[in-house]
Amino acid sequence: MRNIRSKTLLAAVGLALSVSSLAACGNAGSSDSESVDVKVDDKAASSFDDGTRMKELADAGKITIGVKFDQPGIGFKGATDDAPKGFDPEMGKILAASLGIPADKITWKETISDNREPFLQKGEVDLVIASYSITDDRRKVVGQAGPYYVTGQQLLVKKGSDIKSVDDIKGKEVCSVTGSTSLDNVEAKGAKPRGFDTYSECRDQVADGSVDSMTTDGAILLGYAALDPDNLEVVGDPFSEERYGIGYSKDSPEMCQWITDTIKKAEDDGTYDKAFEATLGKSGVDTPEAPKMDACT
Repeated sequence: MRNIRSKTLLAAVGLALSVSSLAACGNAGSSDSESVDVKVDDKAASSFDDGTRMKELADAGKITIGVKFDQPGIGFKGATDDAPKGFDPEMGKILAASLGIPADKITWKETISDNREPFLQKGEVDLVIASYSITDDRRKVVGQAGPYYVTGQQLLVKKGSDIKSVDDIKGKEVCSVTGSTSLDNVEAKGAKPRGFDTYSECRDQVADGSVDSMTTDGAILLGYAALDPDNLEVVGDPFSEERYGIGYSKDSPEMCQWITDTIKKAEDDGTYDKAFEATLGKSGVDTPEAPKMDACT
């Protein structure tokens, strides 16, 4: 868990403003205020070895990236938006630019938690950047480079709930998205897990009292609480560490070092900080120190 001021009023107020802004932009459909300019490497194709997946993508001049569409600040696409906004799409733009691919040549494919590995295995996407926690089990079937961001799991409840922390969820229904590690974690704490396809469905169940609590990463939950501050709140301290990684096919292991090197370069030249400040940073979350990335093996 890094510098997330999840308990502060400043964060809650800042996030409320952020999410309201995101929703407004979603309605407007085309604001670029949550993105940064990334320099596209126009000589990228000549810098990769023949036979690598990076060379193929650079020569093709296009890439397909799987992201979430329902996580304000991380990956969010309004009904009239041309492209998703958030920290994960910004990471995608940075990686694509290093291949010589501009943002308008990226195909963004909505990716839910349950289909991230299948999409990579079937070649439906080239990368998954979707609040995708690195785990040993996932690394058995797909590649995961990173982490590029670290957060922690918390609880969203209706105001007045008798759930005040993770110690109170035993025997309670707690929802999240199907296929996420969050459900496994609360089941281990004695809760009854309920899986849904999207976080929005889960939040709605908590808001109308059908489910006792929602769980996922704290930064995501604060976004949803800010959408309905009179009815919902985030409670308890983080009880997990989630290390977000970038997924790629195990058929292209060379992509790991390219992803790692590109993210490190973005950290060194300040692009990473700018991407964070334009997205999650607007919620009142401090710009974190970039985590140490795992070695590619």
